[in-house]
Amino acid sequence: MKSLYTLFCCFCFSLCYTQGKIGPSLQEAMVNSPGPHTVLVQLYEEGLEEVPSHYTKEEKGQAVYKHLVKAEESRGLALKDYLTQVNKSYRSFIITPTLVVKLNNEEINIVEAMSEVSQLSINEAYMLSDYLDYGQTVDYRDPTEPEWGIQQIEADSVWSLGYRGQGIVVAGQDTGYDWQHRALKAKYRGYDQSTGGINHRYNWHDAIHEINPLHGDSIVLASNNPCGLDTTEPCDDHNHGTHTLGTMVGSDTLHQIGVAPDAKWIACRSMERGYGSVETYLECFEWFLAPTDLNGENPQPWVAPDVINNSWACPEMEGCNQSNFSILETAISNLKNAGIMVVASAGNSGSDCSTISTPAAIYESSFTVGASNQVDTLAGFSSRGPVSVDSSLRIKPNVVAPGTQVYSSIRDNKYASYGGTSMSGPHVAGAVALILSANPILRGQVDKIEDILEASADPLIWEGECEADQVPNYLYGYGRINVLKAVEAAIASNVEDSNIVNNSISVFPNPATN
Repeated sequence: MKSLYTLFCCFCFSLCYTQGKIGPSLQEAMVNSPGPHTVLVQLYEEGLEEVPSHYTKEEKGQAVYKHLVKAEESRGLALKDYLTQVNKSYRSFIITPTLVVKLNNEEINIVEAMSEVSQLSINEAYMLSDYLDYGQTVDYRDPTEPEWGIQQIEADSVWSLGYRGQGIVVAGQDTGYDWQHRALKAKYRGYDQSTGGINHRYNWHDAIHEINPLHGDSIVLASNNPCGLDTTEPCDDHNHGTHTLGTMVGSDTLHQIGVAPDAKWIACRSMERGYGSVETYLECFEWFLAPTDLNGENPQPWVAPDVINNSWACPEMEGCNQSNFSILETAISNLKNAGIMVVASAGNSGSDCSTISTPAAIYESSFTVGASNQVDTLAGFSSRGPVSVDSSLRIKPNVVAPGTQVYSSIRDNKYASYGGTSMSGPHVAGAVALILSANPILRGQVDKIEDILEASADPLIWEGECEADQVPNYLYGYGRINVLKAVEAAIASNVEDSNIVNNSISVFPNPATN
């Protein structure tokens, strides 16, 4: 029961939101300022029916995208009419029933009262998951020797079978990517190695349109960011993204750093010097669902990637909480329904139990990855399950992968060793590319791919901590991935209705091998 003082304050300032739809961070912002505030407005909407499993990946992507476009056109009509009447520009997402708009306190109260609105929260910035930088100085490496993580998960043994990720497209959203790095350039889908031609359309998107205020720049200019804003070609303003991509696909004559060196990559920048927001991550997710040209137009869902790596976290202290968890959760579920696998780093908040507590790692539809070391022990920093922040108590992570002393590419043709679950997720994204190059018919069959990775993992347990004495468990999930076993299982697997006839026409990418 509220105190008389609380009731009096609510009466005086019309700020009594605790029983309404306004999230706690937005409530606080409204108390401190009349606005305007950048608000995420969530709308009620029926869920998307699951696409038939016998559809090809391209057919799934087109079916989901068509449904979502139609749904967006018919939802939030009263809200959109109101925003038009008060001359408010807004952005309405397709991939999740959410609008982003700047509103003052009075307007927020009006929007909250609309029956089609389910929740309002502030679009706060948050920073990429912490990682360890071991520096650029490393021991001499045999140019023919793959990195330790590649050997531990037996990806190099898969290469010897002829499967190197060919015909598969991996993706990532991060701090950007140095596309001209010698270990990455030939693998960029927008680069034609035979002719030297470059085409960034449908292969790159920049969701960074403004300088993030959390940097505290004394003068706010686009030039504060080394890449600038709204870039028309891939660029990394931090190093983190280039490092994760190297672990997925990187290689050159002196460095065997990528799990799937013959896969192609596309990408989206979702963080400005390490800071992102729900809006920037949503923008990248939506672009991955149906990549566009450089003007954000002419979406083509049939050129979407096969797997997306997400080495980031959104903690409660920076805006993500139960009031808005469903925004990113819906986006990821829709991507999975469209046949795109979403890999998420578990986070670096260990070593307590229930420290997997942030999007995107907490969701059922995410494939969550913890970090292991050279002797198959869980890294001390790696976050643990169960997921308690949403009361689900689901088992996470799904698996673990190498995440300490991971040597990979950074900007300007350099290399460095980093550590964190940010480094583990890319091992799994690369593993997915190897599985699909071995059995292309599995493209778009996300549940099947996840089952194969879990069933083929080398099981690991830990007596007496976080109930990790059985498999799966809250520390290792099903264990450390073993790509050789996974590929062998993929080759032997039978997908329901495997005699698929693809009635859609798609020119690129081409999943065929041999």
